[in-house]
Amino acid sequence: MPVHLLQEKISSSYTTTTSTTAPPSGGLQNGGEKLEKTIDDLGEDIRPEMKEDIHDPSYQDEEGPPPKLEYVWRNIILMGLLHVGALYGLTLVPTCKFYTWLWVYLYSILSGLGITAGAHRLWSHRTYKARLPLRVFLIIADTMALQNDVYEWARDHRAHHKFSETHADPHNSYHGFFFSHVGWLLVRKHPAVKEKGGLLDMSDLKAEKLVMFQRKYYKPASLLMCFILPTLVPWYCWGETFQHSLYVGAFLRNTVVLNITWLVNSVSHTCGYRPYDKNINPGENALISLLTLGEGFHNYHHSFPQDYSASEYRWSLNFTTFFIDCMAAIGLAYDRKKVSKAAILARIKRTGDGSYKSG
Repeated sequence: MPVHLLQEKISSSYTTTTSTTAPPSGGLQNGGEKLEKTIDDLGEDIRPEMKEDIHDPSYQDEEGPPPKLEYVWRNIILMGLLHVGALYGLTLVPTCKFYTWLWVYLYSILSGLGITAGAHRLWSHRTYKARLPLRVFLIIADTMALQNDVYEWARDHRAHHKFSETHADPHNSYHGFFFSHVGWLLVRKHPAVKEKGGLLDMSDLKAEKLVMFQRKYYKPASLLMCFILPTLVPWYCWGETFQHSLYVGAFLRNTVVLNITWLVNSVSHTCGYRPYDKNINPGENALISLLTLGEGFHNYHHSFPQDYSASEYRWSLNFTTFFIDCMAAIGLAYDRKKVSKAAILARIKRTGDGSYKSG
């Protein structure tokens, strides 16, 4: 389909439903496109059923020294072996067949979408709704990424938003760059993470059979989708060596996807502009957004977690939003939540750092 026809189809899939902003133009985004729902700057949520990812400023860490970190040696050893295998796989990349390079790239994109469009924007934040075929695709893609099952991923992520930069935040950036990047996976969770995470309302995911099915069979399914399948396909289908298939197709690919995802927790919480809220750590980082399929607009995302695009701008450095919009164009995604321009400008004026540039 020509690009201009695709854009017309996607734009036409937006329908005006409920608007919570007073200005008549509050439901309009760049180019005058109609939006599905909006939010005002006073906190009236466009998702009244979803509150667990809204920051709770009343929560404060208890006084006193934090408990001593308890290392999880199983995780340390497995993560170390994975990265060693990836380093060896890196030396094999130049001698891989072309189809292996293409396979690794496509598999990485698909698994990335399982996290960004699936675990993150659909199941953690409920920023849009997906019909069964799309949910099945996203749950499979998420399993390919080996980043915990959707239920656990969403629980940790909701806690990260609700109790950001406190002991109840699973990857609290105040513990340092390494901790927020990968270290949090190598130690026992802080007691506050367990306590507050256990109190979050996860009834929406518990009621979703697909999510709970994945959780029940996650270990064998992730082993199959993350290591066995990406190794066997190149080896069997186009005669790649088993060594190249395993170390490049499985180990290197998965390690790269993991570290790119972790950049959102580490780099995006230490670097970047804060045009929407200068009082929080997350920043806007174009390079991270490019690498993570659109997750680098982090100051915006923490200011407005209700927005399905995780960005003020729809397709700019945001392949995930393009994917969701394409799914909406064919009827598989719907009820996309978008923050109004009026609300964004009000927030910028109230808490921004002055770096905002319209466009």
